[in-house]
Amino acid sequence: MSIDPLAHSTSTNPLSRLAEALRSDTVGGFLLIAAALVAIIWINTPFGEAYENLRSVTLGPESLHLNLSLQTWAADALLAVFFFVVGNELKQEFVNGELRNPRRAMLPIVAAICGMVVPAAIYVAINFSSPDTIQGWGIPMATDIAFAVAILAVVGRHLPPSLRTFLLTLAIVDDLGAIIVIAVFYTSGIDLLMLVAAFAGLAVFGYLQRGKGLAARLNASRVPNWIVYVPLAVLIWVLMHESGVHATIAGVAMGLLMRTKAMPGETHDPSHRVEHLLRPWSAGLALPIFAFFSAGVVIDGFGSVVSDPASLGIIMGLVVGKAIGIAGGAWVTTKVTRAELNPSLKWIDIVGMSQLAGIGFTVSLLISELSFVDSAEHLAHAKTGVLAASLIATLLAAAVLGARSRHYRGLMQAMAEKEKEAGGRA
Repeated sequence: MSIDPLAHSTSTNPLSRLAEALRSDTVGGFLLIAAALVAIIWINTPFGEAYENLRSVTLGPESLHLNLSLQTWAADALLAVFFFVVGNELKQEFVNGELRNPRRAMLPIVAAICGMVVPAAIYVAINFSSPDTIQGWGIPMATDIAFAVAILAVVGRHLPPSLRTFLLTLAIVDDLGAIIVIAVFYTSGIDLLMLVAAFAGLAVFGYLQRGKGLAARLNASRVPNWIVYVPLAVLIWVLMHESGVHATIAGVAMGLLMRTKAMPGETHDPSHRVEHLLRPWSAGLALPIFAFFSAGVVIDGFGSVVSDPASLGIIMGLVVGKAIGIAGGAWVTTKVTRAELNPSLKWIDIVGMSQLAGIGFTVSLLISELSFVDSAEHLAHAKTGVLAASLIATLLAAAVLGARSRHYRGLMQAMAEKEKEAGGRA
């Protein structure tokens, strides 16, 4: 009898049981949050300089312009693995799941756009008369998908799965939009040759996924597919990194190109097979290391932070702007278009999820550094503002989504009791 490699493991092998545990969003979420807390506490102790020195250690080939700090490797390379898993999961949803319905797929996309425009507008309104800080308008636009998904997994165990899909779609669109903003408004230049080469590599990757011609011969050969796909994926990542575009885009793109249908002779399609393999590495290694090296922010005095229009604009944009933009934009979209909310969700669920999108962190911190290169004071306040806004958004989302999770758990328990009673009468 053949063993299904994608079935839930009942092995007594500790490594197999660990891998199965790491495929749970909840376990991965706790690891990510714990790593972030360690970083925040460490950098705000007298030993904070050791933390800064650690994440500033560089390694990699200088000849390829890849002599990067550990912090950059974590944010650009390890996070690309997570983005690949997310992009791959979204591809499954677009082909076979929730997002196959265009009327439902449109809603998180429009909500993401509104959730970028409104926070930026709030920031501009607060900083309109401050020429020294107005350039930070892009900071509150971004959502940190890794932290948002982790918090959702921890506080919303009984929420409908469609809410997670909504958040994933929204956060991917949000990140793509933020990266475009960085490329257009905060980057001195893009290397078009490298960008074209990266897209050429993606075209080859997509062709190999089709399972025809050369790809079919590769799949039918005895050569393990990873010998071809891993070097190709690394090459695409390097080219994307060299182009000046955030390299995690390579992970998203490759994930969206994965084939979700099994070919004749295949037990499982590549999409589910690779997700099964990579998810434990993403949750157990990539995300905690990324959180550890990215979350270390020195907490400045909150009195001076609130008085700085830059940090005030960031806090209001992420906490208030995201909620209004996403929940309000989604609601209006259902009224003026044929877009629809999944029947398993209520609008209060979307409100709670929109608060989660106020967790800015990584991309917001990156835009902060690009915005205030010449002002250490505004940069410190901006980073503290991002941290404060992310904390406030997390607490608000936890309150709303925690209550909703308990509500759905009650419904499931009541339904189970009814089924039990009906079975007893039968």
